[in-house]
Amino acid sequence: MLHAPAAPSRPDPAFAFKRRLGAILFIVYALVYAGFVAINLIRPVLMEKTVLGGLNLAVVYGMGLIIFALLLALVYSRACGRREKSAARPTEGKA
Repeated sequence: MLHAPAAPSRPDPAFAFKRRLGAILFIVYALVYAGFVAINLIRPVLMEKTVLGGLNLAVVYGMGLIIFALLLALVYSRACGRREKSAARPTEGKA
């Protein structure tokens, strides 16, 4: 069997943008997650406090982390898609 890419690939002109944005979003998520861990280490009793609809802070914060990760993924996807489209367009003035 041939194990080659289905289509030929070229260098990605948006690679630097994608890498930088990915790193920034990772750091943002890591800081929010570090807040979750810090609360559990410093004041674990705080996680038992009911905050929303009968749910405690641990559940709400944990679900919030999951939703936040999905939102960051959507932001990343949209931003990278826009950058790829703008990089694919030929620039005016070049012959």
